[in-house]
Amino acid sequence: MATSYRPVWMDNSSRDPDVTRAFYGGLFGWQMVTSDDPQYGGYATATRGGKAVAGFIGHADPNMPASNWNLYIASPDAAATAAAATAAGGTVVMAPFAIGDMGTSAFIRDPSGAMLGVWQAASMVGFETQGLGAYGWGELNARGVGPAIPFYEQVFGWTQRTSDMGNGTSYTEFLDGEESLLGAQEMAPQLPASVPSFWLVYFAVADVAATNDAAVAAGAGSMVPATDFSGGTFAILTDPQGGAFGLLKMA
Repeated sequence: MATSYRPVWMDNSSRDPDVTRAFYGGLFGWQMVTSDDPQYGGYATATRGGKAVAGFIGHADPNMPASNWNLYIASPDAAATAAAATAAGGTVVMAPFAIGDMGTSAFIRDPSGAMLGVWQAASMVGFETQGLGAYGWGELNARGVGPAIPFYEQVFGWTQRTSDMGNGTSYTEFLDGEESLLGAQEMAPQLPASVPSFWLVYFAVADVAATNDAAVAAGAGSMVPATDFSGGTFAILTDPQGGAFGLLKMA
């Protein structure tokens, strides 16, 4: 039976949303529509071909990283999901709260420390398109990924498949039936110890190397250059304010 719990939205929170909107809009050809309703705090929706792909907003908390992407999982009941997260050994970072008539949001943290959004839709259902120039994949990079895997199975009802990547490393896919929804792996040892566990968002592109070069030319930092793997090609970068993101082309 298909689960209701799957990636449904992503948004960027940053100290200077004008900078992040200009960077990502230029890189992926997005248009920005900013709400003039004060209850939404200047939230901007990025569209591609007139269809919503992502959101942008300024930080409410000055202690947050300069830029970060939030990934949201659909839930028919955000309060029940938050309670399930607590029961599974996670924490509720932000209890469910209504966002106008759009829906109800919550934020949970898994046992590895990574934060993930929950979205109970009302008028705003989430992604209106995925694929090229939009959401392509989500991946947990964890310090101690082991306890996080059963957490997500318990909270969302996903199963998992783990593959040996060689060199003593493995990669876990969270599954809905046979459909692969998201990935999880131990955080790369070359990342500084100060970097906490996090969910990385990948954008689907037609040419990873060319998009990587364009991003660097626009002010991005390269973490992992265009790299082939068994399923395609990926790259990982940081935007001009330091927020990590990935590029992906599946074979």
